[in-house]
Amino acid sequence: MIATQELKTAVIDTEAWIDDFMRLLGWHDRDKVYAALVAALHAIRDCVPWDEAVQVGAYLPPLLRGMYYEGWHPTSRSLPLKGRGLFLERIHDALHQEPGTDPELVARAVFSVLAQRLPASELEDIKTVTPKALHAFWPL
Repeated sequence: MIATQELKTAVIDTEAWIDDFMRLLGWHDRDKVYAALVAALHAIRDCVPWDEAVQVGAYLPPLLRGMYYEGWHPTSRSLPLKGRGLFLERIHDALHQEPGTDPELVARAVFSVLAQRLPASELEDIKTVTPKALHAFWPL
């Protein structure tokens, strides 16, 4: 019974993140929103030091956390995504270069969701280690 309740809670929490992201994007296709959220979280995960990426992951709802870590091999990861163009390209490529998808809008939305949902101390930590080229994506 407890496991069932934990699963329900995990689904509700994940849905809340997706709802926030959907509102920020102004999109109505839930599948597209979910794909964009995961793509953007992967790009963030790959642009910060691995220990900070793990810290961010700890604050994600369990279902979203699983997708965040999907395919991630921190010990064999290439150089972090440092540049703005590479970061946006990563999001765009993960969304299969879908026409009409603005990776900058997706980036701004994911940074806004993190700013809303992470505890203040973790938010300051992630902002500090985010590459300078990406600082403009954080909300003021």
